[in-house]
Formats: sequence, structure tokens, C-alpha cells
Amino acid sequence: MNSCCSTSRRSRTPEAVRQNPEALPVAVIGGGPVGLAAAAQLLERGLEPVVLEAGSSVGTAPLAWGHVHMFSPWRYNIDGAARTLLERHGWTAPGPDAFPTGRDLVEDYLAPLAALPGIAARLRLNTRVTSVARFRAGKVRNAGREQHPFELRFEDGRGKQGRLLARAVIVASGTWGNPSPAGASGLPAMGEREAADRIRYGMPDALGAERPRYVGKRILVVGSGHSAIGTLIDLAPLAEQAPGTAVFWAVRSTDLTRAYGGGAADHLPERGALGQRLRRLVGSGAIELLAPFSVDEIQRGADGSLRVLSADGRMVEADEMVVAAGLRPDLSILSEVRTDLDPALECPRVLAPLIDPNLHSCGTVRPHGAKELAQPDAGLFVAGMASYGRAPTFLLATGYEQVRSIAAFLAGDVEAARRVELDLPQTGVCNSNRLLPGVEEPGTACCTPETPQGACCPPKPELAKDAPCCGSTASPVPALVEPAE
Repeated sequence: MNSCCSTSRRSRTPEAVRQNPEALPVAVIGGGPVGLAAAAQLLERGLEPVVLEAGSSVGTAPLAWGHVHMFSPWRYNIDGAARTLLERHGWTAPGPDAFPTGRDLVEDYLAPLAALPGIAARLRLNTRVTSVARFRAGKVRNAGREQHPFELRFEDGRGKQGRLLARAVIVASGTWGNPSPAGASGLPAMGEREAADRIRYGMPDALGAERPRYVGKRILVVGSGHSAIGTLIDLAPLAEQAPGTAVFWAVRSTDLTRAYGGGAADHLPERGALGQRLRRLVGSGAIELLAPFSVDEIQRGADGSLRVLSADGRMVEADEMVVAAGLRPDLSILSEVRTDLDPALECPRVLAPLIDPNLHSCGTVRPHGAKELAQPDAGLFVAGMASYGRAPTFLLATGYEQVRSIAAFLAGDVEAARRVELDLPQTGVCNSNRLLPGVEEPGTACCTPETPQGACCPPKPELAKDAPCCGSTASPVPALVEPAE
């Protein structure tokens, strides 16, 4: 083990290394699809990556939702540089039009990629990064700051602390391990922590491994995104098959346009079909809709069951809760480096106006890369799902383009870093009822399959200048909530 990476607290780093940060590797935090894509892109540029993954394998997040099919087919879920590396070793890509599950993504793509000699030698599993700083230069220090490499502290699988020095850092740690709580304030509802044994966050495998937990139970699902929708659709058959099973759906708004989606007009058929299936289940009574219902308090009954109270005092009794209220990044490891994050979305500030769900109801986001993701501490980038903060519109192909741009920038190829090499499906619809200026009817600002480049324009041309994602030059990005990291 060289002197710039050690698990010894007493290790010393040669002064020559400190004075020449470019001789050090690029640290990539996270061994998910975007983290491994970053490694492949860096290798293609002749740069040396080190990938630090907290889990015991790559793709721990996709494995957590391994039973779930993605909305986008394989053609959009494989990074270009990673494909080149794999095919060089005889790998055959899955059919481009098939829709992988999370487990497929790992077993058929990420695991083979991680096993390649060039990646495996640079991958460190069971290595949880605990903090990032400038080596021997505190957060307040200005003089010569950029000459100091980054110092990453980590813990290995045995809890032993180590240190890694790096010339640059790409944070691709995702958000999957940090779900939002049920409480409508963004805080856990009163009593939520005490009810943890009856609450499952994320997307349970309700028809598979976790089926016994939900059979014959009253289940309350909280959330309106596609994680909640997929869970509801999985739970509904149990209500038909097992006596005593009941499914309740709590959403904070009465506007379900976003949840039900664009149906047949959606250019991502899997997503459109999902919303329409949910609409039918609610209409048939298989799922009981509670709207609006903002979770305020959770009480335990004498038998251990839950009494869930809304902000207006209404109550529903449940045996189990599934909370799928969104995800948020945990960037606490960056407290000792200089960052510039949006106060609401917790994403890079420059990126926020491009992805803000309050503005981009149509999901159109201008392609972006190193320039938008760079942080004030030169050489620090936030990429992948973590770069979107609390915005729910990330797509793997977007993350791959991000790290391609970052790798080009770190290699000194500024022109390639600025160039757009993004291939995304045209989604064709927006899934929000947000009214544009002068538009009186909900839904009239939505896209149609004929809308140029997937842009969402109001029906009156004179209003186009006020539409947040309108215009023939808009670049489409799917407005989908798809677990990606």
C-alpha cells in the first residue's frame, strides 16, 4: 500500500506528493452505475480513479430495489466508456429495448464491469467515506488552497479508519440510503421513530421476499411518486388474494395528475402504463385513496398497530406503513470543503434552476456537466443522483453525461467537457397541473407527442415566453422518478 493511501493513523505523506496533487488519483465516492461510469470515463482519458464503495458489492442501491423494472430500456442505461471496456473483454450487451430490473442492472452490467481487471484493481468495497477536506488546509484557509490535494477519511469493513489523498473528488454516492420521512414538514412525524418496526421506507418486494409481512394486513402507503405507485400496484393483488388485506394511499394533494401521468401519450410507455394502472385500481376500490392527507402523528395501539393522524385531525388505522415520500442527499461528508448548494434542493446551486420541480413541470432540463457541477473547492464535483438533491427527475443517462464531461475537464479537454453527447428518450408529456400565466384550465400546458423536442408549450403562442420549459431549443430530459443509484 503506497504512502498516499493507508489505514494507519500514523502514516506520513511525502512532501513531494503534497506539492504535486496531479500525481494522485481521482477519488470517486460511490460504486453505483454513475460511480463506475466515472471510473470508466477517467480510464478512457488516461486518468487514475479510485472508487470507494461503502457496501460489500457494487450497485447496492439497485439491488435494494432489485425486483423493480426501470422505465427506460437498456439502451439508455449503459455508459459509453463502460460499454467499450466491457466489449473489449467479450461482453455482450443485453437487448437494447428490454427493460431491466434493478437486479438485472447489477448482474448483467455493473457486476461484469466491476470484475474487469482495470476496474477491479481500482475498486475498494466496504469502504465508507466519512469526511472530505483539503489536506492540511482547513476550510477557512485561502492561501495556496488549490495546491493542497483532497484528503478523504474512511472506515473499512472492520471499522478501522484510513486516509486517501486525491487530486479531485467526484461525489456519486446517490440518495437511496437517505429516504425522506413521512412527516409533512420534512421532519419525522411525531411518533414516527418509535413506530420504526412497522414502517418500511422505499420499495418493498411485496409480491416476493417480503410478502409475508403484508399478507392480511392493513397497509398505508405514503407518497405520490413512482416508488409509491409501484408499491401500491404490487400490494393491490394481496387485497384480492388474502382476506383482511387492505391498502390505503395517503397523498398530501388532491391533484393526482403527476401520479397518474400521461397514459398513452407518454413516450416512456412503462411509465405511462404504471399511472393508468393505479388510476384503475383506485377507481375500482382496490386501493382506498386518502387525499389530502398530510401525516402529522403516528400513535401505537395496544396491539402494536398504528393510528396515523393527519394535520387536520383525521385518522387511519394500519398494521404496516410504506413511506415513499422521496429521497434526499446526505452531503454531511463535505462539511470541511467549500460547497455552493441550493438551500431548497440541496443540489449544486447553478443546477437548481434547471431541475427545480416547482418550475420544470415538464421535465425539460438543459444538458449539463462539469461547469454546472463544480464546487468552489477546485476539483470537487457532485454528480449522479446526489447532484439532483431533492429533485425527482434524475435519469441514468444524465449521470453518465455528467461524468463524461467531468472526466474530460479533469483531463484538460475543455472543449469536450462543454460538448453535449447526451441521448435521451423523448418523454412527450409533462405530469403536473401547474398553471402557466394566462392558462386557465389545468393540464393545458402539457406536452403532446408532436411538441418539438419534447418542449412543453402553452396553447397560446403569445404565452410561450413565460413557459419555464418551452421553446424549440429546449433539450428534453425525462420527468421520471426512477430509482437509479
